[in-house]
Amino acid sequence: MKLARALGSVGGLTLASRVLALVRDSLAARYVGAGFASDAFNGVAFRLPNMFRALFAEGAFSAAFIPMFNRKAAGPGGVADGYRFAERALAVLLPVLVVFTALLIAAAWPITWALSGGFSRQNPTPEQFAFAVTLSRITLPYLALISLASLLGGILNSLDKFWVNAAAPILLNIAMIAGLWLFHGADEYETAQVQAISVTVGGALQLLWLIWACRRAGVSMKLKRPRLDADVKELLRLIVPAAAGAGASQINLLISTALSGWLLASGSITYIYYADRLNQLPLGLIGIGLGTILLPTISRLLSTGQEQVAMDTQNRGIELALFLTLPATVAFITVAEPIVRGLFQYGRFTALDAERCGWALSAFSIGLPSYVLVKVLTPGYYARGDTRTPVRYAMLSILINIVGNIVLIPLMGHVGPPLATALSSTVNVAMLYSTLVKRGHFAADGQLRRRLPRLAVAAVVMGGALYAGEGLLDPWLGGVMVQRYVALAVLVGAGIALYGVACFLTGAYRLSDLKALMRRKSATKTENG
Repeated sequence: MKLARALGSVGGLTLASRVLALVRDSLAARYVGAGFASDAFNGVAFRLPNMFRALFAEGAFSAAFIPMFNRKAAGPGGVADGYRFAERALAVLLPVLVVFTALLIAAAWPITWALSGGFSRQNPTPEQFAFAVTLSRITLPYLALISLASLLGGILNSLDKFWVNAAAPILLNIAMIAGLWLFHGADEYETAQVQAISVTVGGALQLLWLIWACRRAGVSMKLKRPRLDADVKELLRLIVPAAAGAGASQINLLISTALSGWLLASGSITYIYYADRLNQLPLGLIGIGLGTILLPTISRLLSTGQEQVAMDTQNRGIELALFLTLPATVAFITVAEPIVRGLFQYGRFTALDAERCGWALSAFSIGLPSYVLVKVLTPGYYARGDTRTPVRYAMLSILINIVGNIVLIPLMGHVGPPLATALSSTVNVAMLYSTLVKRGHFAADGQLRRRLPRLAVAAVVMGGALYAGEGLLDPWLGGVMVQRYVALAVLVGAGIALYGVACFLTGAYRLSDLKALMRRKSATKTENG
């Protein structure tokens, strides 16, 4: 149950961050709406920081750095060797980030064009496109800030201080909420610029938080002259394929956004963005939390020869991921439009916007289990030093996504990109799972095989009940903000209660499981005095 307790700590903080992100997005929908200004911010200026956060803070850098740090810390020199390795990595990372960020800022015009498809269907004026480029230049420094923060967060994760790193994104959301609430402009363009400024401010706050936390934890590092020794070369060799492997879903979303800007009308990028943000709520709570915990845990077990324990840990990770993900998937399919209406249909965001965004959310949610399972399965590769296999599968999934977008956008409009992303992610997970099984690195145990079909049935029962009863909350979902949030809380609470009852009725979980959990908690309290 150590895995569940660690996930509770990380997941609770991530949930707080995601709830704040929903508040932020609700304010953005109110003050910016769904038009060119929101497409420029959500599709380009905020897409790049989000992608790099996923690639570095939650993906490539952690996947490469944490196993190497743990191996150094487990050596004869102890954790001091790990810190020295981190110092050498920082010495190389810092100048690379400064140069890379400067180049991106200089090339903001072509980058904006590439990420948006030139907003071709929207036919923007030169002034509008220049505005989109300006937003990108304002947010690009966040890339360097979050990448440096990821190194410090990786050290803290390796020291089992998971909560510190998980709390950092809260600062970004607070900065953006403060910007929207206190400094929103007279029109959507001024407000979008405030959003962009608050992104970089939030990145600076995250980095300062992690610097302070590292000092509190006794982590002391000094800036040194960059030197490409064998360890740093190995780190760089692992980062590149890990970036593509861990960031496949982000790269897929980036491609989908570019194609949407090229082929779809104004507001489509915003519909996809808000749908993705809702989809990211369970992904952030479950997938990222599990991935953060599993990588250092499995790498530490493998470094001490505990193969079977590592496999058991991954079994429980998959079980826990699907236990928490399946109900969210079914809810987003059955009651997507009421959820979007309750959160975003206010001010400049109309009823038609809410309906279209709900369609995109239902399409995204089909792939929600696979988005989470990518985070659970890839540590099985990274902990063994294999970053190449995930990247091969990620590249194939990206190709499937591109083809899916080209085929589905003419048929389904703005629903095509989310559906293509979901299907490509599902293929990626199938390949990752089958390869682990073939190599003998994973085998589903009896408990996992017994519980998964029962969990699926419980989720469907819950979804049917929500769909049948959603009409009772309709008047509240269209009311003032407090009424909306109360109605959404009732909807979520009813779903959780129904799912819990259905889990026991289907035998997915039994009373003996709860008793065993309580015994473990009591034993833990006794051991801790």
